[in-house]
Amino acid sequence: MTSGSAPAMSPWFVRPPAGDPPARLFCFPYSGSGASAFSAWPATIDDVEVCPVQFPGRESRLAEPHYGTYEDLAAALVEPLAARLDRPFAFFGHCAGALPAFETVVRLAELDLPGPDCLFVSGQPAPHDAASDRMLTMTEAELRAELVSVVRGRGIEPRPDMVEVGMSVLLEDLAAARAYRRVEPVRLGCPIVVLHWRDDPDVTPDQLEGWRRYADSVEIRVVEGGHHDFMNAPDELLKLLTARR
Repeated sequence: MTSGSAPAMSPWFVRPPAGDPPARLFCFPYSGSGASAFSAWPATIDDVEVCPVQFPGRESRLAEPHYGTYEDLAAALVEPLAARLDRPFAFFGHCAGALPAFETVVRLAELDLPGPDCLFVSGQPAPHDAASDRMLTMTEAELRAELVSVVRGRGIEPRPDMVEVGMSVLLEDLAAARAYRRVEPVRLGCPIVVLHWRDDPDVTPDQLEGWRRYADSVEIRVVEGGHHDFMNAPDELLKLLTARR
């Protein structure tokens, strides 16, 4: 385990870096959202620093161009990420955020950079099944209603301007999701832990079985709650994320 000074601030990471954490957990948000999806998460889980990733084209980076594709996103993330890979780390990606998390693991391996100790994927079928996401077939009216429902579920009454900005981000993210094609599985050098939310009506345990083709060690765990309950940082989830250390 390497220790040293904290890395410099970067627009990719919204929280100030901790001084010398023993390990880090990088968190990838779902389509239409940003690092604020993890605003209720603690700064550390036990002694693991929580590092929400901020994609370009939203929230604090709204003025920047959209990332385009998951592969481009992974390629752009590698350089700012590299300064934070000086100690054990893991990736957590929820829903479609699991796909750029996966692509980042692939990119790190291609560049012979350190890889994560574990990839946690939450509520997301495997890359070769990604086209089954129900949001990819929804109309704009249905997407708008979904967005409003999610915001209200967080205890916020959405303003019209907030909804318009959110829709703009969501539509660009879904375009990236539609363009994503990973026909043949790529086996990772790290274990994968797949999380199924028991009350999630959109993703079944059977749909998550496809991840078994992506690593020698793949574990599927069921956690209590619905699809967006990860945002509340439930204790069961946080314990799972640090149990493999």
